[in-house]
Amino acid sequence: MEVLSLFEKAVKESERLGQKPSNETLLQLYSLYKQSTLGDVNVAPPENPFDFVAKAKYEAWSALKGKTQQEAQNDYIRLVNKLKN
Repeated sequence: MEVLSLFEKAVKESERLGQKPSNETLLQLYSLYKQSTLGDVNVAPPENPFDFVAKAKYEAWSALKGKTQQEAQNDYIRLVNKLKN
C-alpha cells in the first residue's frame, strides 16, 4: 500500500483509539499530522503568552522542521499502530 493511503488510514484509526492518549502523545500526533500535510511550520507563533495549548502545539510542530512529509507520515503511521496495540 502507498504511504499516503496508509497515512490516511492511520488518521481515521487515530480517531477511534480505545483509550485517549496522553497529552504528550496527542501533541506528537498533532505535530506529525501537521508536518505530514503542510510541511514545515508556516504560521507565526501564538501572540498570547498565556495560550499554553497553542504554544505547545506550535513548538511541537516547529520541532519537526526539516522532516519530510513522507517521513512524518511514516512516523505517524508507526505511532498510531503502537497506540492500537
